[in-house]
Amino acid sequence: MGQKERREREKQQRRTQILNAARALLLKEGFNKTSVNKISKKAELSVGSIYFYFKNKEEIFASLEHEGLEILHEHVLSATGGVTDSIDRLKKGADAYYQFSIRHSDYFDVINYFLSSPRVFFSEDVNRTIDSKGAMILENISATVRRGVEEGVFEEKFPGNFAAFFWASLHGIIQTRKLQGTMIECDDFYSFFQYSVDRLIESISSR
Repeated sequence: MGQKERREREKQQRRTQILNAARALLLKEGFNKTSVNKISKKAELSVGSIYFYFKNKEEIFASLEHEGLEILHEHVLSATGGVTDSIDRLKKGADAYYQFSIRHSDYFDVINYFLSSPRVFFSEDVNRTIDSKGAMILENISATVRRGVEEGVFEEKFPGNFAAFFWASLHGIIQTRKLQGTMIECDDFYSFFQYSVDRLIESISSR
């Protein structure tokens, strides 16, 4: 490995240290109580190092959310690519979100933190960038619904609205995992998730 490659690897490692520290503090103390100073201590890096990679804490957390949505988008594309059946595409896309919540629970928790809060944390430009990644995920769903409508598989006048409803429902369902064994009448939560996805899809099915 050359000197240039080594420097790039070290820079990426420090950036990852910063993001990991910021994520841990966000979920433990919340956005307002997390400062650049706390992130630097948690990451075991100087404050100057933090500002070398990010201009402020908002940019750090925006990067976390954006990266999480990017990974999720890649999961959905990988799961649905080449699948032509509209119902199967929705099921596989939903399953991709479920698997993302398990394999990348750290990013899922960050996305959930910002989604569940009524407060707007970022500037309009930053929000626009983050929303554009979320919009790509929703477009994958709405495109599948539109195709299903054309094929006579679905009946839905507003595919875009259904896409938002479908994604929000999946997110909420995953959040109920903690109710397994109490309010949810199922020993296997994944079976409950699949059951819920089937009911959502049936709501627009023409069959």
